[in-house]
Amino acid sequence: MSMSSSWQRTLWIVWFAEFVSILGFSIILPILPFYVQEMGVTEPNAVKFWSGLIYSAHAVTMALISPVWGAISDRHGRKLMVERAMFGGVLVMVLMGLARTPLQLVLLRMLQGLLTGTVTAATTLVASIAPRERTGYALGVLQMGIYVGASLGPLTGGLIADTLGFQFAFWTTGGLLLIGGLLVTLLVKENFVPPPPTERRRGWTKSLGRLLSSRPILSAFSVRLVMRLGNQMLGPILPLFVQSLAAGGLVATLSGTVQGVSAAAGALGAMLLGRVGDRVGHRQVLLVGALASAILYIPQYFVRSVPLLTLLQGCTGLAMGGILAALSATLAALAPEGEQGAVYGLDASIVSLANGVAPLLGTSLAMAAGLPAPFLGAATLFACAGLVTARLLPKP
Repeated sequence: MSMSSSWQRTLWIVWFAEFVSILGFSIILPILPFYVQEMGVTEPNAVKFWSGLIYSAHAVTMALISPVWGAISDRHGRKLMVERAMFGGVLVMVLMGLARTPLQLVLLRMLQGLLTGTVTAATTLVASIAPRERTGYALGVLQMGIYVGASLGPLTGGLIADTLGFQFAFWTTGGLLLIGGLLVTLLVKENFVPPPPTERRRGWTKSLGRLLSSRPILSAFSVRLVMRLGNQMLGPILPLFVQSLAAGGLVATLSGTVQGVSAAAGALGAMLLGRVGDRVGHRQVLLVGALASAILYIPQYFVRSVPLLTLLQGCTGLAMGGILAALSATLAALAPEGEQGAVYGLDASIVSLANGVAPLLGTSLAMAAGLPAPFLGAATLFACAGLVTARLLPKP
């Protein structure tokens, strides 16, 4: 098999494995606020508080452990990290299905942060095998798989929760992660060459220090942080906002539909704009995506119907798909050879930091100024991200 066909074969295997994994994770995310209510928490502010805490819990531990996993991948292989993330997720999902209190769910989400991280692991693997001139395409394809899974997961999760119950939703996720892990274990062949002993003895902390002293990499991380804050602050609020707009039942299904449409549009954006970024530059894609997102979030503050919210969420999802593909490709271009794992490990810490802070920020805004307020917060953050991109991110 030629080198060209080998990396593309690996790309599509990882694509499918990540698709089923994200499908699984996306099954449970939209139903978490309703799972809290199922556990007996009914006071509105208490539901918002526990929802924000549960959404944030895994991010704290993931932020701490991700650089370690990234450094390990640079020394022992990227395929191993994908397997760790997927099989670790199987264990956590089974246990979540057995949780009986919000506190138990918070603790299990923290364990999830320690063991999982399939997106980072898969991105590192793909970035390490793809030719540099095809990185935008390869990571756009991977991001498309992530978004396709995310587009189907919320609706699937809503239907499962409304018909079979929450417990079955968690166990379905565990089964899908098991499938993804087995696919990578059995079908992916990684030609990993460990670094020489002198490089390994330098230690992963020195490697991280070198990366953190790079202004271009720090600029890219700054853009990632601000954009992730804007995107994720709506996580625990969007299902509750849909609940406030819906007139009847099947709220979980409606919420899943809204998020599914956004993710489907994101898949299209990642695929199309990943290719565009390879041609015109990923910095330009980031600038346009940030501006479009800032503009599109403003009218969502005023929305009073689920169909209109769904349409606007689809538009913001399209922009976000291009943003994520462009950011991943930018980091791949900036990463020193052999240190992709460390770069994406640090990136995962930035993402996790945002994932931890953003839901609490969103719920705080909602509690202080009403459920629609986080939409204006997101618009402001994306405008700031565009400014950071224009001023700090280096031109190619």
